[in-house]
Amino acid sequence: MATIGFIGAGRMGRPMVDRLAAAGHQVVVHARREEARKELTAAGFTAVEDVREAAASAQTMLVCLFSDAQLTELAPAILDALPRGTVLASHVTGAPTTLERLAERGRTRAVEVVDAPVSGTPEDIRAGRLTVLLGGSAEPVKQVTDAVSAYADPALHTGALGTALKAKLVNNLLFAANAQLLAAAGELAETLGIGQRSLLDVLACSSGGSRVGEYSAVRGGITAFGTEAAPFMAKDVAACRTAARELGVRPGLLFDVVSRGPLPLATPDSDT
Repeated sequence: MATIGFIGAGRMGRPMVDRLAAAGHQVVVHARREEARKELTAAGFTAVEDVREAAASAQTMLVCLFSDAQLTELAPAILDALPRGTVLASHVTGAPTTLERLAERGRTRAVEVVDAPVSGTPEDIRAGRLTVLLGGSAEPVKQVTDAVSAYADPALHTGALGTALKAKLVNNLLFAANAQLLAAAGELAETLGIGQRSLLDVLACSSGGSRVGEYSAVRGGITAFGTEAAPFMAKDVAACRTAARELGVRPGLLFDVVSRGPLPLATPDSDT
């Protein structure tokens, strides 16, 4: 089993940490808040305040932060503290150009970087069925796969560094568009006197069904799911817009659907 450094033991990260420990790995977890460190220590983990402490003895470093801005802030210190030959894997949904900059810095210290964005929920992590996409060279990806298999099934190697994150951004943009379409369909169902619950029951066994419909069904309905998920989808849509500008692509129809739907996910952007 490996020594794993972990940054970001929050809503998604904490069940990852639990699964890693249950699989026999030694996990050193960075937590900024003293309360969080006490909780992790009480649960049997090594919890540290400084990211460099989490990195110092790691063989694999897993980063599960909320945003690209947080990754950009913390990653340089992490990379500089990691031992030579270590692999850093980022679960963050952010910009491919950020990964390229981190990989460049890592190479100066013989540290490999793998993009490892995820698709799923905390419940999927606890059940060991989170989808993890992996972009990078074969050996670093194998090393990361050995670690994330504690909570990932499947773990899919998409190709070179950056391909996993690009695939995840397309996935998230499509998911947000599907959420907007389902929310609009829910409004139409109410107008027609069908009701959201009946609509979801129909979609569950009909051709118009989707993963967002499944999530809505178990979270109390379309409106309830939209309210819960909108902040996370909006963050990912913003990441998609940034990446689209940086990569010079214009996925206009998807952005148009996301911008025009009833959920507060985005505003029209003429650049994309």
